[in-house]
Amino acid sequence: MTDQFTGQCQKLFEQLTDHGKMVLSTSWNDQVTSRMMSIIIADGLFYFQTDKTFRKYSQLKGNPHAALCNENIQIEGICEEMGRPQDNPVFCTLYNEHFPGSYERYTYLENERLFSLKPQLIQTWIYENGEPLTETFEFRTREYKKVPYAAK
Repeated sequence: MTDQFTGQCQKLFEQLTDHGKMVLSTSWNDQVTSRMMSIIIADGLFYFQTDKTFRKYSQLKGNPHAALCNENIQIEGICEEMGRPQDNPVFCTLYNEHFPGSYERYTYLENERLFSLKPQLIQTWIYENGEPLTETFEFRTREYKKVPYAAK
């Protein structure tokens, strides 16, 4: 039997599919930056590649806490450098399928590095019967909550 957290996570990841364009926010030394990224989603992780000379790379090395945002979905998590993108066949297959131009231009460059973001918290804003709700997925405690949005 599937617990509520697992079942709701499965629905969420089916909705997200295996790729998307998301805003990645990173920070280091009180400097927060955001940029649009091509994201691959596999096995409950969010993957992206970047050049090790870019600001986001140095921010992630100094502070692995990052956030992704897509439409009404906010994802907070911990990033880990996974090595060179071409060494991860699952990432390469999906990245080439969904983002072939970026795959061809960047994936095999010497400075490219692959990161995964492991979610700690995902929050979505949804409507049921015209009423606004928030869904919260707390990965550390495996809790799922859906509560009405209360205007203050």
